Amino acid sequence: MANTVITIARGYGSGGRQLGIKLSDKLGIPYYDKDLIKKASEESGISEALFGESDEMIKKKPLFGIFKKKQNDGRILDPGDSDFTSEDNIFNYQAKIIRDLAESESCIIIGRCADYVLRDYENVIKLFFYAPFEDCIDRVIDVYGGTAEEAKKKIAQVDNYRARYYKYHTGRDWNDSRNYDFCLNTGSMSYDKLIEIVTGYIDIKNK
Repeated sequence: MANTVITIARGYGSGGRQLGIKLSDKLGIPYYDKDLIKKASEESGISEALFGESDEMIKKKPLFGIFKKKQNDGRILDPGDSDFTSEDNIFNYQAKIIRDLAESESCIIIGRCADYVLRDYENVIKLFFYAPFEDCIDRVIDVYGGTAEEAKKKIAQVDNYRARYYKYHTGRDWNDSRNYDFCLNTGSMSYDKLIEIVTGYIDIKNK
């Protein structure tokens, strides 16, 4: 039987990461999040810190740089290449890890443009979770504490970064529903109910 790979993109405060973890428990398959960076670092020899710095560079790029970026050809460079630690090459190592995982096991991959990286793969279910702004504020405060104003600022910052990161590496809009198989509004629903809905959809897709 072919592997089933589930990719999750999510708005900050939608509960998408928690849903990924709970879905992993429900389905009995591993999930990968920030550990993708560790795996890519180990394979490439590039320090994890540089992966973080690459993300920060994209956050600081002007919008012109985001929208006018040339298409990434996916090629992994040799260590002696002057662009070995460039944003593109770092992303390409992450993409390689994502493809290796998809080819070797059933799993859940959270973020990192995994839906785009695996766009030509069969047996990939691409999910996007979002929620009304007020629901996101409540979730962020519940998980991290702080005030409503602090939560609003954090949501705006993180969602803006995710949109820029996705645009830079894929040329697509992060919140465009056409990138995904199933988009779900997580507002005003318990995690148990959300898992029931998502697993029901996965069962239908796998028939």
